[in-house]
Amino acid sequence: MSRRVMVVDDSRLVRVQMEDVLAGTEYEIAAYCRSGEEAITQYGEVKPDLVTMDIIMQGMDGLDASEEILREHPEARIVVISSLAYDDTYERAKAMGVRGFVDKPFHKEQLLKAFEEALA
Repeated sequence: MSRRVMVVDDSRLVRVQMEDVLAGTEYEIAAYCRSGEEAITQYGEVKPDLVTMDIIMQGMDGLDASEEILREHPEARIVVISSLAYDDTYERAKAMGVRGFVDKPFHKEQLLKAFEEALA
């Protein structure tokens, strides 16, 4: 049984990388959102097992979007994937209930490990 992932990132490159990394794994991309607002709207419809969330995007940033998704869906499992790796960002994400943090550029092994930990 595959796990459904909603990818939230405004970069086309990340979308291609994510498809490559997840090919042949138990994870499938169920939805791709290019903004925080789109992610909030889509989450209830898609009902993914896991969300990957970029931080810096046009409009609402990924931390605000994560906070809103977790407020409406406390069971959501979100892994932040960002090059914005500051201690205060980690702390805020963890405090709101984000399940993991992966630095960009990401590698298959670290991404899959973060997914496993988020779903455990």
